Amino acid sequence: MENKAELDSLRMLEKREWMVKTQIESRGVKDTLVLEAMRKVPRHLFVPKTYQNEAYADGPLPIGENQTISQPYIVALMTELLGLKGGEKVLEIGTGSGYQAAILAEIAKEVYSIEIICTLAERAESTLKELEYKNIIVRCADGYQGWKEYSTFDGIIVTAAPDHIPQPLVDQLKIDGRLIIPVGDLFQELILVTKTEKGIKKENIIPVRFVPMTGEAEKK
Repeated sequence: MENKAELDSLRMLEKREWMVKTQIESRGVKDTLVLEAMRKVPRHLFVPKTYQNEAYADGPLPIGENQTISQPYIVALMTELLGLKGGEKVLEIGTGSGYQAAILAEIAKEVYSIEIICTLAERAESTLKELEYKNIIVRCADGYQGWKEYSTFDGIIVTAAPDHIPQPLVDQLKIDGRLIIPVGDLFQELILVTKTEKGIKKENIIPVRFVPMTGEAEKK
């Protein structure tokens, strides 16, 4: 007979499959690389034990420090909007639990993730190491200025909302690169920014609700 750990693992696998079918595919996410990543990454290991049974529910969950892990659909949608094919270099602003970084790392070649709250950065880094992700670098810093040392990036994803698009992030995008970011205060809009030879193109995607971006973003 299978032991408890194996049964728990199988139960979580079934919950992930259910999550992908009912919350993500049903809402129109079609990118097979994104769907495969969402099926594979054990979301329950990125939340506190108290919430592990709710990890595959259709909503955000608290992860400590007044921060949350985003709703699964939003993680999938934002990842799909980056248009990753494999081999890219991606910057994430707002590591949080590390879950979004893991999803990105399943597709992209390199993921650079910045978290302003050091306790969260350390915890996420520990979780990602336990899961043997070798293509993610986590740094505790204010993400407003991006990560110039490793720029330029094929894609940038921001998981906290400033009230404007930080220019340093646009500057660190490659031509044809994409930035996906929630922008606003009380009312926020998920915006896709595509960098072209002539400038940037902005597209409003859907209304969203993210925690506000802190640090330098608040001073601008």
